[in-house]
Amino acid sequence: MTEQIKKASKLLKAGNVVAIPTETVYGLAANVFDEKAVKKIFEIKGRPLFNPLIVHIKSIEDLQNVATNIPPKAWILANYFWPGALTLVLPKKKTIPYVVTAGKETVGVRIPSHPVALALLEEVDFPLAAPSANPFGYISPTNAAHVQKQLGTKIPFILDGGNCEKGIESTIIGFENDEPVLYRVGAISKEAIEKCVGRIGSKTKAATTPEAPGMLSKHYSPKTPFMVSESILSDIEKYKNQAVGFVIFSNGIDETSEKFIHLTKTESLDEAAQNLYAAMHQLDAQGFDFIIAEKFPETGIGISLNDRLSRAQEAEFDIEIQKELKNPNNS
Repeated sequence: MTEQIKKASKLLKAGNVVAIPTETVYGLAANVFDEKAVKKIFEIKGRPLFNPLIVHIKSIEDLQNVATNIPPKAWILANYFWPGALTLVLPKKKTIPYVVTAGKETVGVRIPSHPVALALLEEVDFPLAAPSANPFGYISPTNAAHVQKQLGTKIPFILDGGNCEKGIESTIIGFENDEPVLYRVGAISKEAIEKCVGRIGSKTKAATTPEAPGMLSKHYSPKTPFMVSESILSDIEKYKNQAVGFVIFSNGIDETSEKFIHLTKTESLDEAAQNLYAAMHQLDAQGFDFIIAEKFPETGIGISLNDRLSRAQEAEFDIEIQKELKNPNNS
């Protein structure tokens, strides 16, 4: 692994973009201070320039190298959750290029907890701008094979760190009048944040100009039409003999064909999070007419998982499917 980290470091120092593992999802990384390299990220992903990137640093001490006017509650959250799946949106230092922040005066920052990512950050000794390593809007990658399939011909190297531990993106907290505001639900629950700093506000969707990554209404989507089910048993009965794939959370559903992917044997939300995107990738590759995912319990990170499902869902398609589900002659 040391040689792979050195290879990634050499490429990054030369102005290249490489894919790196984090505990959340794989990222597409570049030197945050190299504007040409950062622009390559947007080109490779097909990502609109109005959508800001997250900056990854190696230590809390480095936070003051990328952000300024840091509120007291930001320090509390950083000291409690870092390294980890929490991104803080803070006023940026002048040295952070506007291409990283989509022209905004704020920058999203976090310390990843993946040992390979941390070793790479130590090796390069500069922060890394790194959104998810996938085409814009598509399902985030949680292993190197996902990255290879989607972007392997567009980047010189994928630093393989195995499967991602968390499986969904970081939680993003911004600050308004120095008070925390939830911008994106993620791998750390809102309840966990509030145990640290008290009640927080919420602003988690943006139609056109997001204040943080992951705020667009349509995101994290497979190419196959996708819908969310609140009555999975009924939907399985209706569609099990058709070209439909199912993402299952609940126990007690015994279907075992390749059409059915069970995310967890114990109804563990953490395990379901680890496996969700991989299940979506797997079903998306099978050529189904559509995919149905069971809605998660609306508690803890189940809220974050439901957020990802709702952003992946085809709104117009869902209306038509719901009409079919109500039609007893459908099957």
